[in-house]
Amino acid sequence: MQRLLSYMLICLSLAAAAPILAQGSPQTTDKSLDSIYRLGAGDLISVQVFGEPDLSFAEIRLTDAGTFSYPFLREVRAKGLTSAEVETTIKTSLLGDYLIDPKVTVRILEYRSFFVNGEVKRPGGYPFTPGLTLRKAIAISGGFTERASRSKFYIIRDSDSKRTPVRSSLDSNIYPGDIVTVDESFF
Repeated sequence: MQRLLSYMLICLSLAAAAPILAQGSPQTTDKSLDSIYRLGAGDLISVQVFGEPDLSFAEIRLTDAGTFSYPFLREVRAKGLTSAEVETTIKTSLLGDYLIDPKVTVRILEYRSFFVNGEVKRPGGYPFTPGLTLRKAIAISGGFTERASRSKFYIIRDSDSKRTPVRSSLDSNIYPGDIVTVDESFF
């Protein structure tokens, strides 16, 4: 009987903790990023229109201008929009003239790259993944060189039109299109 009560208490504790544990799950983070993420050049998306295979595309890469070609609509400007806003644009444009009640879904399949340069072993562009920090970006690029500073890092945000380098810490978030620079140490 005592064992059964202990088991029931553990089950109830886990059930109560489940919502708290779910808050930090990668799936939750991915969905929240997609809902606020602004599309840009190089992103890969899919467009699905329910029941309309000729209007559905498994993969569309956004051009350098952040646009893509779409039947009946010509060029669709996606740069600066969320996936939900692109859905609304397509749905509104198809509504009436082409379809009675289009059901449109736009998904982000692949985010544009981020870039690491300076004193890392393999500088270059790398595919973005949600939850990326400067520490992880440096690890992806092979780690520090012997001459790398362990405290002087700069990020140029893709969203910053002035391209101003901002001093950052290893725990700073990295976003698609960002440019990371690891400075050289002089000692």
